[in-house]
Order: sequence, then structure tokens, then C-alpha cells
Amino acid sequence: MTTAPRPSDRTLLVVDDDKPFLTRLARAMETRGFEVQVAESVAEGISHVRRAAPSFAVVDLRLADGNGLDVIAALHQARPEARAVVLTGYGNIATAVTAVKLGAIDYLAKPADADAVQAALLGDTDTRAALPDNPMSADRVRWEHIQRVYELCNRNVSETARRLNMHRRTLQRILAKRAPK
Repeated sequence: MTTAPRPSDRTLLVVDDDKPFLTRLARAMETRGFEVQVAESVAEGISHVRRAAPSFAVVDLRLADGNGLDVIAALHQARPEARAVVLTGYGNIATAVTAVKLGAIDYLAKPADADAVQAALLGDTDTRAALPDNPMSADRVRWEHIQRVYELCNRNVSETARRLNMHRRTLQRILAKRAPK
């Protein structure tokens, strides 16, 4: 079990459009020794990355002006060794895989506390998660597959429906619903 090298500085960018959560997390991470910058949108997050790419980032997946994965991609391009964590209230396997491919080291469901965020940012990336006690249902597996294809088609509903051999409206209804248990 090896630990990945950690950046020597403790600069952290937190990107979230939920202002109270953003403020709480920024304060909590400052008390843990991070030098925190905040952004409330994808555009603002990318602007921070272009000015001075931080060592660490915590990025919400769904923001008012777009997808937080764009911030992760910009950070990974500007500073490949940076460690980023994606936060979301809309977790699914497809976006988790995409986030990791773009350079994120972890994917946490909201509301995540500062201890979980710090553990993810500074943790060992080689450790394996334990097997789940409750495996996914067949409905959930189907939903995850649809989400994965949707992400692979760059969130294009028509193309996803074509690839899944499904009516576009049916797919839109599935995408609008919450994930099955």
C-alpha cells in the first residue's frame, strides 16, 4: 500500500453554487490548514484555475452555469498532480467514472462533512473500498447503464436514445426520475 505524493502547498479551490454550504466548507477547510479560494460557478472556477492552479479542489458536479467536471478537466490540464474531489447530490456510477477519468481522486455524496473531504483529499488512493452489503438492484443497474451511455454521448439525449434503441421521450422520462434503490 503506497501513498501518492502530496503537493507541498495547501492551496484549495472550493466550487459550489450552494452559498451556505460553500461558506461552511471553506471555513472548515481553513481551520484544517488549507489556503482556500471559493467560486460559485464553472466560469469562476475555471478562472481561478487559470490564474493559479491550486494543489487541491473540491467541486460540485451540478452548478447553475454548467457541469463541475469542466473545472476538474481544466485543473487536471493546468496541474496534473492536483488532487480533486467531486461532490454531488446526484450520484451515479457514470459521472463518478467520468470524474475519475478527468483527474478526480474521489467522488463524495452531499452533504459531505469537512472530515470526509479532508480524508478524500489527503487519503491513500491505492486502498480499495469494501464490498457493499447491499448490491444494486436490477433496476438500478439498468439506470446506471443508461447514465453511462448518456455520459459517453456527452449528455446528448437523441444520440443516447439511438444507441440504446429507445424512444427519446422514454429516455427523457427515465433521466428526469431519481435513481432506483
